[in-house]
Amino acid sequence: MTMQHDNSERLRVRAEKLFPGGVNSPVRAFRAVGGQPPFVARAEGAYLFDADGNRFIDYFGSWGPMILGHAFPAVVEAVARAARNSASYGASTAAEGDLAERVQAVYPGMERMRFVSSGTEATMSAIRLARAATGRKRIVKFEGCYHGHADGLLVKAGSGVATLGIPGSAGVPEEIAGLTLALPYNDLPAVESAFARFPGEIAGVILEPVVGNAGCIPPGEGYLAGLRRVTAERGALLIVDEVMTGFRLAPGGALELYGIDADLVTLGKILGGGLPCGAFGGKRGYMEMLAPLGPVYQAGTLSGNPLAMAAGCATLDELAARRETIYPQLEATARAVAEGVAEAAQAAGISVTLNRVGSMWTWFFTNGPVTNYEQAAASNTARFGQFHRAMLERGVWLPPSQFEAMFLSVAHGQAEVGATISAARAAFGEMLG
Repeated sequence: MTMQHDNSERLRVRAEKLFPGGVNSPVRAFRAVGGQPPFVARAEGAYLFDADGNRFIDYFGSWGPMILGHAFPAVVEAVARAARNSASYGASTAAEGDLAERVQAVYPGMERMRFVSSGTEATMSAIRLARAATGRKRIVKFEGCYHGHADGLLVKAGSGVATLGIPGSAGVPEEIAGLTLALPYNDLPAVESAFARFPGEIAGVILEPVVGNAGCIPPGEGYLAGLRRVTAERGALLIVDEVMTGFRLAPGGALELYGIDADLVTLGKILGGGLPCGAFGGKRGYMEMLAPLGPVYQAGTLSGNPLAMAAGCATLDELAARRETIYPQLEATARAVAEGVAEAAQAAGISVTLNRVGSMWTWFFTNGPVTNYEQAAASNTARFGQFHRAMLERGVWLPPSQFEAMFLSVAHGQAEVGATISAARAAFGEMLG
């Protein structure tokens, strides 16, 4: 197929005069894969449509939240109804409690919670709370895990930081970065060693239970249970970042899928049905340390925004009503497309390692297994860039980085799977030619 790019090119030139790099989030600039990013005009179901009228099968879904597909009618209607009453109040509404009750129904361990406007806010606030609860300063995170762009969490972070080859971020004081211990993912002895090295100093351990920001990396057998054991023994909090995995891997996310007990949980993406929304919550004793009940201050004018609450309620209602069919469908569709493309690569003689958990996955262009960030970073990113460009020209839009997970929605079906595998066969042929 021949695609037109004139309008997107015109918009890109304008954007570069207005925004750093022409974008409002770094990975959108396509620096890791080459080529120029299309400018999206609208989306529907499994598809994105750009400013030139080109149509693409969407495999990043706004980086995860569009689990029902774009412009899902019930969500659109809920937002429209809420907007007619005003976009924001800066005061309490019944809708906040409505969404919180839906969250608690699948996350019973979130005895108390607080809504915020982003995953970054959620993780930043959870860490502040962990430090207050323990009286300790140090935090353990894992290499390749991205928990937002708060200063102390940009140490060996994944996502756009890894994509752009940045080890951390300028502007983060050494004193702050030094309080974060970045350890290899899936290495429990490294965690035990850190606690031995800094006895009584580690406030909490934060992790993505399934890494999505270094590409998809599942936890090893017993790893999550081991983290729960070690943190409990050493008096530190276990903070499970479910911004990506929440409601996607199961109604109760990774906590349900793997049977984890967390002290604090952070949520985002799907929680707001595509609108800016996040939450952090957990055991009542910790959460009631927040103002106005306790000494830990956290606030936000747009927290509990009525539009996000409405979209979140509509999304979680649909997931709850169809849970017996939605999650098996996501599993089957993801397996078909992920394995189909991997088999096409193998048939073409191109080395690809597939990591998948439910409806999130990554094709790593590498020979060996990928169980941590170091192995992910050894992938052939240039070859992934070739693949990305070849697929985009064939109407399949993948995340523009080897270090980002793929996501699909219930709107993806057999037609999209077939078209994607056909495009991949042609793309692999072009790469070899």
